[in-house]
Amino acid sequence: TDITELLVASRRGDLRALDQIISLAYDQLRRLARAQLRREAPGNTLQPTALVNELYLRFVTGGRIDASSRAHFFSIASRLMRQVLVDYARARQALKRGGNALRVTLTEGVKLAPETEIVDLLALDKALQRLLAIDPQQGHVVELRYFGGLTLDETARALEISRATVKREWSAARAWLLLELQAH
Repeated sequence: TDITELLVASRRGDLRALDQIISLAYDQLRRLARAQLRREAPGNTLQPTALVNELYLRFVTGGRIDASSRAHFFSIASRLMRQVLVDYARARQALKRGGNALRVTLTEGVKLAPETEIVDLLALDKALQRLLAIDPQQGHVVELRYFGGLTLDETARALEISRATVKREWSAARAWLLLELQAH
């Protein structure tokens, strides 16, 4: 079954379509989760399956997926994945009373930062929130490329902009985030 047809059914409230979408996208969602979790500091207990299961629960809680295409679905999934990771980081930080915040590297083939640099996920989320307020398009490019693992072409399709614009926005957003993270 085509995922786009299932998305239409999901928007109409068909919960079976939601299950089928997750089933079809499960392997790619696990790959994204695995890549995201690989960037974290050692000692993290969150597993890719748990992250994907949490995404599923958040989709189910919403009752439907308001996505018009496969790329749009992964855009929504990447946003939810970011929220899950930030919530997890906050919970861990609260348990340790401010110590050992969840940390991730800003790499993954898209080179947001040098491979050895580790960034606090909560600091990255705050910086991304500031970027979204200043330039929503750049913020969405970061969400899709970094958290969603989308390629330049997939990001362009999801945001309905040109590949060249995505490349420009990605470069500018990455530079801005690195400066912002260094300043804070």
